[in-house]
Formats: sequence, structure tokens, C-alpha cells
Amino acid sequence: MVSRNTLIAAGGVLALAALTACAPADEAAAPSTTASASANVCPAGALQTRTPGKITVGTDSPAYEPWFSDNKPSNGKGFESAVAYQVAQRLGYPAANVTWTSVTFNNAIAPGPKTFDFDINEFSITPDRRNAVDFSSPYYLVRQAVITTKGSKIAGAKSIADLRNAKLGAQVGTTSYQAITDLIKPTAQPQVYNNNDDAKAALVNGTVDGIVVDLPTAFFMTSAEIKDGVIVGQLPQVGVPEQFGLVLDKDSPLTSCVSTAVDQLRQDGTLAVLEKTWLAGSGGAPELQ
Repeated sequence: MVSRNTLIAAGGVLALAALTACAPADEAAAPSTTASASANVCPAGALQTRTPGKITVGTDSPAYEPWFSDNKPSNGKGFESAVAYQVAQRLGYPAANVTWTSVTFNNAIAPGPKTFDFDINEFSITPDRRNAVDFSSPYYLVRQAVITTKGSKIAGAKSIADLRNAKLGAQVGTTSYQAITDLIKPTAQPQVYNNNDDAKAALVNGTVDGIVVDLPTAFFMTSAEIKDGVIVGQLPQVGVPEQFGLVLDKDSPLTSCVSTAVDQLRQDGTLAVLEKTWLAGSGGAPELQ
């Protein structure tokens, strides 16, 4: 039996191929001045990367579903793996010239030189983080969600007020943790974990009543990883929508070129295709007021 992911991935490949094949012929024959200028600034396959002729992409280990698949960022499966390869391709680096390196979430956004050309790991773009690193244009709009298990004290929560007396946790340094402290403001000190695996284990063993993760991760965890997992609900979006961006070294010479590649993927519909392919079914969670 062919798996659902295989069928979806095949559809995504065909859709992406169609997007490429349907480029207007006159655009190819007569590139605009803007396109020519961009090519000069961002020479395909010849950017100021760490290794000439190659581009190094960072992400955390383990690399979680549905952003990656089978903890193998290099296989091109999962939303962020696919996005990374598409960005690299737009910059003139085919898959054979893409190198992956393991970088923890906190190290990636800390000040100082990087071991990657860009890093993709569900990094929300925030003013504080911009003080230490560069971000590309956003490639995904995200919501945070609270998850628990059936029968827990917060399984039936309908509002943020219903969560105030709960023990909650999230991964260190994330906007998920910030959502607990700034939005939910529980009476008990939130628990902080090195990664989502540790947070998930704490939920399963009852150390916490619930954990906060981004919505696609919430859907995957509750459907495939946590027995009797339940999405309590999405947290309200306050102010500017939360967005994921690629992380680069502060004042990196690659930032504008990477942002241009992301913008192209958004404008031609590629990001929408990848989102539908890998993050389908990530809607419909109840809203917590």
C-alpha cells in the first residue's frame, strides 16, 4: 500500500515541476533589469558561502516531524527540509551541493560566528533575536498551541483563564515558552526543557499538565507520538503575526540573497505547495480566548 505521505510528496513534486515549467517564455527570453541586477549581486552557485561552491544549512538534532522526516534533514522530506532545498536551488546550489550541520536551537540564535550559511529550525522572528542574528524574509506564519492528554485537569479548558493554575512547560529559548510567561501567565513557574522530546516526556509522565508547541508540531505529537494526546487549543495571536525565518550570521553577506529566494518561493506559490504537502491538516484546532 502506498502511504499518504508518499502520495502527497509525489503531488508536491509534480506541482513544483509545474510551477517551474509554466514560467512565461518572454520572461526567460528577456530578463528584466531588476532580475539582471539581482543575478549580479547574487551570482548563482558563487555566493560568499563557508565552502566555495557549496551551501551549509544548519538545524537541530533531533529534527522533528512534520518539519523534517525520520530525523534526516538531508532527505528532502518534511516542510523545512523541502524549503531549505528550494532556497538553495534558487541560489544556484543543487541538492548535491547542500551540506547539513547540527546546531542546537540556542546556539543558532546566540551572538557570534556561525557554522552554517543559514539555519532552519522553526525560528520565530523577534526584535530581541535580531540583535544577535539576521533573519530572512518569513517563510511561514505560525500559531502556538497547548497540548495535554485525555483526562488531565486542562483537557477541557476553553480559555486562557482555565490554564492559569496549570503546570506548563516548553522548550528553552522558544516563543512557545514566551507564550506561557507573557500570555498565559500561570501561577506556577513554567518548566523549561532542552528540547521538545524532554517536554513531551514530562507531559507523558505527569510532571506537567500541558506543554506549548507550534500548531503543526501539536498536531503531529497528539496524533503520532503521545498516546491519548489532545490539543487543548490555539493561543490568541497578539500584535504582529508570528513568523518563521531562516537564521543567518549577523550582517551576513548572504541575507539579502536568501531573502530574495524566499520571496520568490512565496510569490510563485512554491511555499504554498510545500505547506499543503507537508503541513496539511494543521488547522481546525479550537481557539482559546
